[in-house]
Amino acid sequence: MAKNDNDTKASIPHRSAPGANALPLPGSLVTILGVVYFHSTTSDGGDLYLTRFGLPVAHLLDTANWYDPKWFKSRRRRLEGTSAVYRLPTKEVDGVQLDLVVKNCRVGEDVPLETHTLIEFMNTEFNSPWEEFALVMELRAGAHGPSDLRICTQQPLAIYIPPEQMQIWQSGRSRDKINRIHARHPGVEIDILRQYKLVYGWIPGRDILQLLSASGMSSDDLTDHLEVMTPKVINDLERKGFVVADMKPAHVIISDEDCQAVDAIATAGDEEAPHQQAALLRDFVEKGEYSVVDYELLLRTQAHEEEVGNARRHRYLDDERDRMIATPLPEHLHCIEIMGVPCVCGHVESTNGYLWVVGRNARLFDYFLPERWRRTPNWSLSQRSEVFYTFTKDHIHIVWKTSRVGERLSLPDGDPRASVAVGAAYNSPFEELALAEWLNGQGVYTVYMRAIYMTGSAKSEQSTDSGRYHTHGGIVTPQGDPVLREERNYVTLRGFFNGSDSWVAQAHGRLCKPVDLGVARRTHLLPASEADALYMRMLDRLRELNLEPSLLEPNDMLVAVHPSGGILRTPKGDIEVHLANFELLYPRTGTIADLVK
Repeated sequence: MAKNDNDTKASIPHRSAPGANALPLPGSLVTILGVVYFHSTTSDGGDLYLTRFGLPVAHLLDTANWYDPKWFKSRRRRLEGTSAVYRLPTKEVDGVQLDLVVKNCRVGEDVPLETHTLIEFMNTEFNSPWEEFALVMELRAGAHGPSDLRICTQQPLAIYIPPEQMQIWQSGRSRDKINRIHARHPGVEIDILRQYKLVYGWIPGRDILQLLSASGMSSDDLTDHLEVMTPKVINDLERKGFVVADMKPAHVIISDEDCQAVDAIATAGDEEAPHQQAALLRDFVEKGEYSVVDYELLLRTQAHEEEVGNARRHRYLDDERDRMIATPLPEHLHCIEIMGVPCVCGHVESTNGYLWVVGRNARLFDYFLPERWRRTPNWSLSQRSEVFYTFTKDHIHIVWKTSRVGERLSLPDGDPRASVAVGAAYNSPFEELALAEWLNGQGVYTVYMRAIYMTGSAKSEQSTDSGRYHTHGGIVTPQGDPVLREERNYVTLRGFFNGSDSWVAQAHGRLCKPVDLGVARRTHLLPASEADALYMRMLDRLRELNLEPSLLEPNDMLVAVHPSGGILRTPKGDIEVHLANFELLYPRTGTIADLVK
């Protein structure tokens, strides 16, 4: 057996001349978090995503050849562990059969870690299927750390999403857990009823715990040997920039060939055989002749995460700068224009949602996938609406806000703006985007709208105003579906305002912090007279542009606080005010679509 060969460890049979059913046509190439998949719809209506390792054995990975209910239930063998993981042979096709490892993704479930481990990995959550495969692919590539050290893994073959939706009691996810996630992320579904089955190639062999336990040595000796070998593997992973939050001896696999060498020692009948076996095992581990399995809690080390995140952030900033420059589009993405704003759009495989990213640069799409920002720590920026700041997994500062499209504005009795608010309904996220882009073009400073995300699951509340859904009826996705759907929630994603463009471009180190005009006035960062003047100046400018801004408030406008304190001013002493809310801003005549033409 080849040593440290990631592409041979799983013993995947490849066809030298693919037959007529080698590819599950029709299908398309999809890139998710940097991993290319061949996506096809299965005969049962599910979705199958094959990696470059799974594509050559697509005939064996056809769900009819391993997920057939009778076959799956009768042939699967559950593996030890806390999750539902099975070893399963495929049916024989053209004289070939393949051993698989099939596991259910546990994203959204509580992580059952020991107390000391839980303290070390306080915010650890199970990887989404796409994150898990992306991390395994990165670990296999081995670009980080010593070039002469390779970590062998199972081959990630496929992700299968069955067509059925589970009941909550079937999902294994507690209602309390889901409620906590929803409390952190209002308006963003966690897809608790979707099942994701990850399919890996089986590695013939046994783990080091099985081998040592079978040797007949005492439990104390067993512990002593494991306390040497397991840390060696942990150290190897760390040198390559990775850590497994629940690393166990059972995750370290020795190949069949090497297991036979260990077993051969026992046949001699020597009293020292158990220790000789352990010494040989330790030698294999020291030389890196092992494979690591179980990746649902695979993470980058903090140093590697910062390195990767900073690199991705720099690439992101370059791509945002060039967002209007068209790049080649992969098959699963499209470029369309909505109300004058070009967007790269496509289906979100992880949630069954949809995503529109501003610009023509397809490389930006992955940065705004919901798994990159919806489970990261966030801070509420408003007591009146669902607006949150977060630092994404790609080290990008963004603000996300749940759209209130489909709702009518309700003002308390006696509010002087009540006459303007009669019949007023919140703008759609697409109208907000169009307004922000148009106003920027008119010289009005605004926050930068980056993307719009439509959730995959249905919203629970009913709309009180359906007007926007009718007026947007003619705007459709490349697949022919309405972009604005009454049964779905929408989230707008925007850049985090940390100073004027000129300041950010020349700033090094700490950046500015945003504060709205209302807070700046109350906390005396600005004199009341100056704050009021800035507010009125913005309203006057919007009226000059044929907009009705009476429903805007001072807290809808942002100024920047300098890192050393005080409001940031231009060299001339002026203050840039950036408009941050577009949901209650209307043209005085006509529609927003007419205005931005």
